[in-house]
Amino acid sequence: MRGVTVAAIAAGAFFAVLGAASERLATVWPADEASGRGPGTRTVLLAAAAGAAGWGIAARSTLDWWATVVHLALLALLVVLSATDLEQRRLPHLVLDPLILLAIAFVPFNPAVEPISALAGAAVAVGFLGLLGILVRAGVAMGDLYLVAPLGLLLGWPAIFVAVFLAALLSAATSIVLLASRRVGLKSYIPFGPFLVAGAVLTLLRDPALLGPPGELAAHAVNLLVRGLGG
Repeated sequence: MRGVTVAAIAAGAFFAVLGAASERLATVWPADEASGRGPGTRTVLLAAAAGAAGWGIAARSTLDWWATVVHLALLALLVVLSATDLEQRRLPHLVLDPLILLAIAFVPFNPAVEPISALAGAAVAVGFLGLLGILVRAGVAMGDLYLVAPLGLLLGWPAIFVAVFLAALLSAATSIVLLASRRVGLKSYIPFGPFLVAGAVLTLLRDPALLGPPGELAAHAVNLLVRGLGG
């Protein structure tokens, strides 16, 4: 138990640093739309969110160590993508493609999700968001379809539906707050990628089938985290 706690704290610290570094990276890369702005509130918030996610997955998982490491590796790529989407409204293929390849490679070995469930999750998620993009112009970007595919492979069906639903709720709530504070207008574009990542992480933490049956300490700690995030 002590080893698990230490590993979870180490993962949380690593991902907090990664979150801050990713936010800083997004201000200078990709260079064609880099703002070059200094650190601010977003830096702190992304560091805190990434650290909580890394700690939560490491604390919650009772899978074999290598499977937990794969989940954390996928999370690392998702953190970088979230930072670039928030800053530049883009999901660079230099990060997105390795995410897709790693998610595909993990499908036959994922101890928590059957391959048929993984494939169904990816297909349904891409189809649903694609249809939504047709019905709601400018509501879903092409990058979101690339992003939701590996998330579907990781979570499987029907867990990916829960993740997308949570993402939609978080996106709607954030949009309302930003509109009420007049920080955005009715026609402003708010990136959906970070909400998809948040929905996937919350689903991983809450679904007992995805990271293995939680230990008593991990279950209590993660429940506190999810409640703190408004889950």
